[in-house]
Amino acid sequence: MIASDNLKPHDQDVLQLRNVKAYYKTKFFGIDREVRAVDSITLNIQRNQIYGLAGESSSGKTTLIKTIAGNLRPPLRLLEGNILFNFRNHSHPIDIATASSEKLYSVRWKHISYIMQGSMSVLNPVRRIHQSFIDFAFHHIKQPYPKFLKIVQQHLEDLHLDPNILKAYPHELSGGMRQRVAIALATVCKPEFIIADEPTTALDVVVQKSVLKLIKNVQQEMGSSMLFITHDLAVHANLTDRLGIMYAGRLVEEGETKKLFKNPLHPYTKHLISSLPSIGDLSKKNSLEGSPPNLADPPAGCRFHPRCPLAIEQCRISNPPLVETAPKHRVACFKVNPRKE
Repeated sequence: MIASDNLKPHDQDVLQLRNVKAYYKTKFFGIDREVRAVDSITLNIQRNQIYGLAGESSSGKTTLIKTIAGNLRPPLRLLEGNILFNFRNHSHPIDIATASSEKLYSVRWKHISYIMQGSMSVLNPVRRIHQSFIDFAFHHIKQPYPKFLKIVQQHLEDLHLDPNILKAYPHELSGGMRQRVAIALATVCKPEFIIADEPTTALDVVVQKSVLKLIKNVQQEMGSSMLFITHDLAVHANLTDRLGIMYAGRLVEEGETKKLFKNPLHPYTKHLISSLPSIGDLSKKNSLEGSPPNLADPPAGCRFHPRCPLAIEQCRISNPPLVETAPKHRVACFKVNPRKE
């Protein structure tokens, strides 16, 4: 078994996270308080791969992607770890943890882009759509405005969008159309790495399907890598290549999506997958007792042990390491990986 901290980087990795800790640290009335939202995360994401991240609300998914994107605004602080991007046209990896603000500005949207949960988080309601493309992409594409406009129009056509929407205001478009525009905005610079933060949450099922198909097509055509975040495991099953399961700020299981769905090993992963409905299944689905822990005061040992039906005394004392139990499959659980004393 290979420990998580010794996870070896590969030439095909576009992103390498090493022991990343990102906490919210505040001080009120002389009392220091920290929320351990991301606690010792180590993982690799390969080129041309869609890596999914799943888990309950408050599991740390959004904080992790903020950290990866270098969006570290107080009270969020990166305490330790490395966030290394290996872009094709760069001679050396870029460590987001130590990069200057100028360096971060140069790689955002051009090399790292972001599809946000709600399109109105990126589109200005009082400015036409074309102005958003100017704000985000004009500096990076570095072409005179007439040629820049032609590039944007061609990109929209490639995504089967009418270039005339550039003249529209966001409120004149449907929710699904606005989300497609947000995807076009995030991909117009042909980035190597795309972060998608629950991009289909607010859409109905029919529109969601078309938006997911668009995301998949764009990723394949550009050869980009993607970190896709959603709590919807059915979406992960149909879209992602690898899947990481987060619980209370920690990664508890990771593996190839199809194999993980077929053979989940961690008790939390098993519960998430067993709770999915299936056609013809009339059996009663049992909910998981309890609720996620308060990350300002998490339990000792394995953070899942207060809710885990398989917990043993060791789980209450020690944090199980994330180890490779099978090729490309890592699990953090003493029942799966008994510690030999």
